[in-house]
Amino acid sequence: MATYLRLPMASSVPCTSSPSSPLKRRSFSVLCAANSNSSTKIPMPPLNPKDPFLNKLASVAANNPEALFTRPQNSDMPPFLDIYDSPKLMATPAQVERSVSYNEHRPRRPPPDLPSLLLHGRIVYIGMPLVPAVTELVVAELMYLQWMDPKEPIYLYINSTGTTRDDGETVGMETEGFAIYDAMMQLKNEIHTVAVGAAIGQACLLLAAGSKGKRFMMPHAKAMIQQPRVPSSGLMPASDVFIRAKEVIINRDTLVKLLAKHTENSEETVANVMRRPFYMDATRAREFGVIDKILWRGQEQIMADVSAPEQWDKNAGIKVADAI
Repeated sequence: MATYLRLPMASSVPCTSSPSSPLKRRSFSVLCAANSNSSTKIPMPPLNPKDPFLNKLASVAANNPEALFTRPQNSDMPPFLDIYDSPKLMATPAQVERSVSYNEHRPRRPPPDLPSLLLHGRIVYIGMPLVPAVTELVVAELMYLQWMDPKEPIYLYINSTGTTRDDGETVGMETEGFAIYDAMMQLKNEIHTVAVGAAIGQACLLLAAGSKGKRFMMPHAKAMIQQPRVPSSGLMPASDVFIRAKEVIINRDTLVKLLAKHTENSEETVANVMRRPFYMDATRAREFGVIDKILWRGQEQIMADVSAPEQWDKNAGIKVADAI
């Protein structure tokens, strides 16, 4: 490119001077050779009118051709870029990010996180043990959904080991589960609870605390009720350990009363089965009163084909007497 631009404009440089430096001597010989053959017109390559670099280079070649041959020998600048006052080799990352061609198909705002997407469908998902951060989020979501619409139901999906890990290690206080339970009891909305994995300990209480007739369980989910565990006492004094043990017994009695209330079993029955971990599959959980229905694929069509109780009575010839 430089040769094509240099040779036609050589006629404007005189050949009478005697350059001293090797660079100028080479340029001088090339220019003289070009002047000797000035009768032969060397074709210029076509210039793209939209190319700012070539347009600038052609303008400098026409107005000041000497500037193209007086470049410093030890310059770090690439060839012919020194004709610009402040050359830029490429756009900065910020400019590339704001370009229309790069940004036209990107979202205008960052995508929402998964809990926000579920919240849009009035779904609250408990997928971790009940630690303070989980309790804070779940209670806030329940309150927000009631504020949005106090009549629409709220769907509480549960896959949690309660206040313990799967190996039995205590990770949260029993009050974490009671906090979510109290928030559920204060809401005006119906709460549909669904066990999608495990509902253990306090999580089983939340499953049973859903609206009557709206408590569900997946076919292969597990529910389990157990006694609260004493947190690690470490090097605590014996009196402090005794105080903690008394608090655990109080929490156990409270859990027994609440489970007996929602499962419609006696407190003695619940206390007896809680002496050791009591695991329940979907069928056993329904028999014990923790849930009302088992979810499986196609259940909607099956339930739609079932006649209402009034239709069964009519088909059987039973007439319902008016209340006296």
